[in-house]
Amino acid sequence: MNANRLDTRLAELAACVSGRTIRFVTAESCTGGQLAAALAGDETLGSHLERGFVVYSIDAKCEMLGIERDLAERAQGVSDAVTDALANAALGRSRADIAIAITGFCGPRQENEEVGLVYLACARRGARLESRVCHFGDIGRRAVLDRAVLEALAMLRLAADFHFDRKDGHAHRHQK
Repeated sequence: MNANRLDTRLAELAACVSGRTIRFVTAESCTGGQLAAALAGDETLGSHLERGFVVYSIDAKCEMLGIERDLAERAQGVSDAVTDALANAALGRSRADIAIAITGFCGPRQENEEVGLVYLACARRGARLESRVCHFGDIGRRAVLDRAVLEALAMLRLAADFHFDRKDGHAHRHQK
């Protein structure tokens, strides 16, 4: 991963949450805990990580977070609906304020998978779920994972901004 880009995203999120009370939970499939590790490894952000779920397999998604097996199996565990369900379940099974979920196909290609297709979903208590679909392309497994983590950190930053705006009584901004 481009260490500068990761450090920049971590620093932006850390500046947003520093000295404030907010907790994050991750539900990671394709990234296998890489996002939680990045958060835990940061001096400021580590204390804001409430927990992380690594739900790489369909069984893990169903057993750990209660995702309906039919839903998970329909898309090999990778879809917008699965990712949305993971984010909501992670939030519901934690004491966090914000949940982020990631699923995707990182390669090598198997069957009809689109290598580089990554779904992200961010759930906040008392707010609507935000989702993103990324088409990174077949840029290599490691690069897809790294880009997914960078996108997730950007989503967490936006969600934290909205969390504090709402909590502080400021006007809401609208996400795309």
